[in-house]
Amino acid sequence: MAGIGFELRKLLKKQTYAGLIQAYAFAGIISSGPWVLSIIGIMLIGLFSMGVVFPKVAIAQFQVTVTYLFLMSLISTGVVQLSFTRFVADRTFAKDEASILPNFNGLILAAMSLSLVLALPFVIFLFPEQTVLYRLLFVMGLAVMSAIWIATVFLTGMKHYRAIVLIFFLGYGATLGLAMLFRRTLGMDGLLLGFVLGHYLLLMGMIWLVYRHYHSDRFIAFDIWKSGAMYRSLMLAGFLFNLGAWIDKLMFWYFPATGQQVIGPLHASVIYDFPIFLSYLSVIPGMAIFLVRIETDFVEYYVKFYDAVREGATLDFIERMRNHMVYHVQRGLFDIAKIQTIAVLITFALGGVLLEWLGISKLYLPLLYIDVVGAALQVVLLGILNVLFYLDQRRAVVLLTATLLLANILFTAISLQLGAAWFGYGFALAMLVTVLLGIWILNRKLEALEYQTFMLQ
Repeated sequence: MAGIGFELRKLLKKQTYAGLIQAYAFAGIISSGPWVLSIIGIMLIGLFSMGVVFPKVAIAQFQVTVTYLFLMSLISTGVVQLSFTRFVADRTFAKDEASILPNFNGLILAAMSLSLVLALPFVIFLFPEQTVLYRLLFVMGLAVMSAIWIATVFLTGMKHYRAIVLIFFLGYGATLGLAMLFRRTLGMDGLLLGFVLGHYLLLMGMIWLVYRHYHSDRFIAFDIWKSGAMYRSLMLAGFLFNLGAWIDKLMFWYFPATGQQVIGPLHASVIYDFPIFLSYLSVIPGMAIFLVRIETDFVEYYVKFYDAVREGATLDFIERMRNHMVYHVQRGLFDIAKIQTIAVLITFALGGVLLEWLGISKLYLPLLYIDVVGAALQVVLLGILNVLFYLDQRRAVVLLTATLLLANILFTAISLQLGAAWFGYGFALAMLVTVLLGIWILNRKLEALEYQTFMLQ
């Protein structure tokens, strides 16, 4: 699924500063995707709505609503994202791309239908004080976001990186513009309406790209639900990873000393939320390195290694390809760690200025610092998991994602009991433990790669 990475390498081959900046800028935007870009959009909508939307709490209600839309859509679709990615990769390898588009349509239908089933009773019974428009938009927003996460599966496999960036720009530009348009007349509902319509336009653009890339004589199919089509281990890993990345937020939201009700049953944590979400903006450079290094340099020798195995190359050649592959894994992870360390140091140096510019108390600085470290470790973890996915080490991935979830629950619970000085350390420590375990597992798997490739088949 590394097609876009190879296209970006053409920019790097120009050996110019302009080509270098273009390649990493495109990689940062595409690899960060809707998750990080939406954080920027939500923050801008909140800033531009100050003094326009009344009461002021309506802006917080909008931001919390959108946060829960992300939470619910990511966890619910996490069950199928990884397994569907594997399905697409398997069909591509088997030269059966005609089956991809109809199953994509079938999965989109299933995900949106599930969103409706989950969200309708939720908004009917738990938001009695909200308008009918708000409840309808909540349901529609959950369905649209669920579909976007599934469509995102295809992005790094496509070569049309300029079109992808243009669609992101138009989608988030429309989100911001429409929210500003409707805010005066509809208040908080207007902000949410702009968000849903903007992301609907983003979804339509992503679907257009998918239809442009894949073709089939069938419109819809449900082959992915047949026995063996999608791996249960990947379904479990996707669920565990998304829940593990969000569980500390949920604990802070509903812990009496740190959370409070904002709208309906939705809670938030004033002390915890802003620093943790702001810290995710620092992952954009690391995600760019992740796409260019792991998804291109490593994949190039990964393909050569397994082609050599299948085609009966000499043992010397196979070992050389394996050594090159290991080298690029090490180099890629080191480059991710290096660039994220720079991002952490920049945050340490400019964090106070940034918070002052945003009108936020500098009391948040210690929490911002530790959250930036945790976010940096999460990017390294993504790199490790990605390599393990390529090596088809699904049990190892399940172990790591389960470790992330359990460690985050344990360490976050301890930090909540220790008090404000320890907030954020649970998330960062859980990421650190999972990363260290992941490095140990990955090292063992790479050392035994030839044995596992030949002897365990």
